[in-house]
Amino acid sequence: MSGVVVVLSTVGRAEDADRIARALVEERLAACVNVVRGLVSVYRWKDAVEREEELLLVIKTRAERVGDLEARLLALHPYELPELLVVPVAGGHAKYVDWIRGSVR
Repeated sequence: MSGVVVVLSTVGRAEDADRIARALVEERLAACVNVVRGLVSVYRWKDAVEREEELLLVIKTRAERVGDLEARLLALHPYELPELLVVPVAGGHAKYVDWIRGSVR
């Protein structure tokens, strides 16, 4: 394993996506956060099927910083129950993976 993970989360407003992305990178909890616009989520919430336009945050960080990143993301996030999924990175372009490791403290 590379020691790097991708964390996925969604938000409903561009302002929240930009605020969260900037904070995570500035605080060196993430090397990079991609904000993917145009996402449509269909999900069950409180016994109703909902459909919302959202933005996807694709967050790259070190595996050992996930706990700190999770705490900060939950503090910044406007949702009652934010999505937070951690996907291990098995490999990748070695120099890019090294850049992620070096960018997160």
